[in-house]
Amino acid sequence: MTTPWGELALTRFPEDPRERLRAWDASDEYLLRHLAEREIPLSGTVVVVGDRWGALVTALAEHRPTQITDSFLTQEATRANLARHAVEPGTVRLLTTQDAPPDRIDVLLVRVPKSLALLEDQLLRLAPSLHEGTVVIGTGMVKEIHTSTLQQFERILGPTRTSLAEKKARLIFCTPEPSSARPANPWPYTYTLPDGVGAVSGRTVVNHAGVFCADRLDIGTRFFLGQLPDGKGAQRVVDLGCGNGVVGTAVALANPEAEVLFVDESFQAVASAEATYRANGVPGHAEFRVGDGLAGVPSGSVDLVLNNPPFHSHQATTDTTAWRMFSGARRALRPGGELWVIGNRHLGYHVKLRKLFGNSQLVASDPKFVVLRAVKR
Repeated sequence: MTTPWGELALTRFPEDPRERLRAWDASDEYLLRHLAEREIPLSGTVVVVGDRWGALVTALAEHRPTQITDSFLTQEATRANLARHAVEPGTVRLLTTQDAPPDRIDVLLVRVPKSLALLEDQLLRLAPSLHEGTVVIGTGMVKEIHTSTLQQFERILGPTRTSLAEKKARLIFCTPEPSSARPANPWPYTYTLPDGVGAVSGRTVVNHAGVFCADRLDIGTRFFLGQLPDGKGAQRVVDLGCGNGVVGTAVALANPEAEVLFVDESFQAVASAEATYRANGVPGHAEFRVGDGLAGVPSGSVDLVLNNPPFHSHQATTDTTAWRMFSGARRALRPGGELWVIGNRHLGYHVKLRKLFGNSQLVASDPKFVVLRAVKR
């Protein structure tokens, strides 16, 4: 990536030489160019929210910025990119969306997230740290910035306007008004599950901002809950890509002897899963882990993996994440252990499972979804 501070060699995480998606886009370049051309002072506390793969904080490392992200993979990519450019550890402060932000922020740079709810939550959490002189600039591709995006900045922080588009990217300029009244933060959001969804019928769900389907049970998970295996006894089960933890909580309620590991790369998701589990007073043992899929889980240590893999990486459609999840599941499962997957019919996950496991069985289907089962031989 070409920046006013020089050329940067950047990669996503995990690094894959076959990866065709870049670790930055035109909106990152536009923001950095604007900071340099307008000579925006960067001597105070600089906070970067939503940096996708660490491109922004790597470019601005000499100004000792703080990065705030919901993504474990983003943090790992950032560490790798900083190390690649010989940035000393600790130069860039890495925080998650669950951490308390800095008390004072002089420059706030916001890479607009896909989730409007996550933007709302983060702006509300950051607003008390802003002052009248704080420079607030958002950035994103034109297709990511909507009227509702600008309304969030205006409603929470202050008067907002946008730049002209360049290379299909746009900047957002906001003038904070710290003395103005702000709305209360509605996150996390709590709701009650409907009847007819197995062990979690009528149970409580807690969703932090940015977690999929924040205010209701999505139709894919509803279908999956009706098809879960009837395992009993001392099983080790993984809710892989756990989201708000409804699936893993259903397993724990149905089988109190099970040990359930909730895993997601989203800090917001794992916080939601733990809150959902705790809110329902579930018996038994559970572990909550933010990480890169099943990395770190010992090989041959798991009886059952339940998975609803994402097929998007930010705005890009890709099966890379699903493939890595399936591969990780095969490694972590004991012989005879099973991977159960739900996905949209058109994604063709049965082909991948047969290639990895040598088998794939259709458990259930409806016009939109399939539930597949693969056994480690």
